[in-house]
Amino acid sequence: FLIQPTCGNPVTGVSVNDAVQELMLMIDAAKGASAHRVIAVTPWFGYSRQDKKSTGREPISARAVAHQLEAVGADRVLTMDLHAGQLQGVFDIPVDHMTALRMLTDYFRHLDLPELVVVAPDVGRAKLNAKFAEKLQSGLAILTKERPAHQVAQISHVIGDVKDRTALLVDDIIDTAGTLGAAAQAVREAGARRIYAAATHPVLSGKAFENLAAAGFEEIVVTDTIPLRRGAPENIRVLSCADLLTDSIRRIFTDDSVSEVFGGENQLF
Repeated sequence: FLIQPTCGNPVTGVSVNDAVQELMLMIDAAKGASAHRVIAVTPWFGYSRQDKKSTGREPISARAVAHQLEAVGADRVLTMDLHAGQLQGVFDIPVDHMTALRMLTDYFRHLDLPELVVVAPDVGRAKLNAKFAEKLQSGLAILTKERPAHQVAQISHVIGDVKDRTALLVDDIIDTAGTLGAAAQAVREAGARRIYAAATHPVLSGKAFENLAAAGFEEIVVTDTIPLRRGAPENIRVLSCADLLTDSIRRIFTDDSVSEVFGGENQLF
């Protein structure tokens, strides 16, 4: 089992490309040393967001990385909350697609927030947020989003009742936090009293810290699939994926059922 989140790390000077290449070389070394099986454990799967062509003559980078893993000799991949679950289909080897749904819903269940409504920041995340709301037995609202330019988000409508309620915005990734900031402003203008946010992967690039600080969240809950860089806002809470991943690794090693870890509820994107 080779554990390598394919993300950059400013503290160590490792880029995304460095992490991907290190993983390839480790797999090759393991295969060359006659390893019976090699499982790549990538809590954050680098390039997963480039899973289709947005414009002409673009690469489908997620597919290219998947093919590289297969070519170098990986027998299986264990990852978490892919940006699009259909990405599993580009692999010809088994992919265990884990999800942070349970740990995030457990955290907010213990907070016991009053008048909670789960809010999808865009229509594409409605399925994830509906499952989140079901787990928390809360209301559900959906925002409609437009992108007039790259990394620019505008919220046009709030579908659902958030007035005088506690809003919880749920997404799979927080990148520049432009969408999250715009969503927080929209639900606040619609009357929400308190606003929380949750996501699996804290990419937090560009002006993410400034955008989150200006958004006025009570708390932003993420996991440790990607290490936080220095200077993160104090209201970011990081949950560990260690138990989830170790349980999954143990089940793969013993040929037990991996789907029992998340009850089969991992196809959320």
